[in-house]
Amino acid sequence: MTEPMSHSPNAVVPPQSLVTWTQIIYLMHAFSIVSGIIGTATVVGAFLTGWPSIIAVIMNYMKQSEARGTWLESHFRWQIRTFWFGLLWASICVVFVIVTLGIGLLIAWLPMGFITLWFIYRVVRGWMVLSARRPIAF
Repeated sequence: MTEPMSHSPNAVVPPQSLVTWTQIIYLMHAFSIVSGIIGTATVVGAFLTGWPSIIAVIMNYMKQSEARGTWLESHFRWQIRTFWFGLLWASICVVFVIVTLGIGLLIAWLPMGFITLWFIYRVVRGWMVLSARRPIAF
């Protein structure tokens, strides 16, 4: 494979093992999404509470310092933010349902559907850009 074109002449080329590590993280998030689609959980529930995504986020933090200064740094940030922002938005939905004494369930499915689509988009887009060996633009 060819190396990605760098946006900076001082950019560090990451080792192939770190690229593979990043692919595994996307795979684990994708597994969580598929589990939510075919299983009894929702995609949001499977993504935020399933072991694959939780382990994936831990893996991100374990190698985040190794990705600094490389084109993979953006992917690590993308993956970490996907998890934490998804948790934030899902938590807001849950709080809304609690505050409305359950009545919010009637409309909470709509933002949860958007969160589901957002998770799918973030994993697919990130993985595609990673496959092209390029940093992901925010």
